[in-house]
Amino acid sequence: MAGLKFTLKDTGAFQSKFEFGSLSISGNSKIGFRPYQLLVSSIAGCSGGVFKKVLDKKRISYQNIEITADVERNEQKENKVTKIHLHFLVKGENLKLEQLEKSLKVAMKNCPMAQSVKGAIAINETVEAREPD
Repeated sequence: MAGLKFTLKDTGAFQSKFEFGSLSISGNSKIGFRPYQLLVSSIAGCSGGVFKKVLDKKRISYQNIEITADVERNEQKENKVTKIHLHFLVKGENLKLEQLEKSLKVAMKNCPMAQSVKGAIAINETVEAREPD
């Protein structure tokens, strides 16, 4: 198992370096990404990436995919993330909503990040098809 290193910096944020660049993490959004933002981003990015692969494998043509994430947190329980709603907007010509919905179900079953929090965080997803602008 590869270890990740996080170092406390003078700013008060923890920082780590990865292949793509540096990542600063802090509860203060002025000095780093907030942990819940990273959690939600990893789930949205992972599920979006798997969804893209499923669409490509099924040869479903699209121009773009946008994901909106709505997050619910329980302030009474350490402000923990309790629910994430992911809405996928797929832009393309002649898209069939039923195909997109089936593809999204496959993607969510195969997203390692979503599966990692299954049972701890309720994740629901919706998809919408729209003609290009």
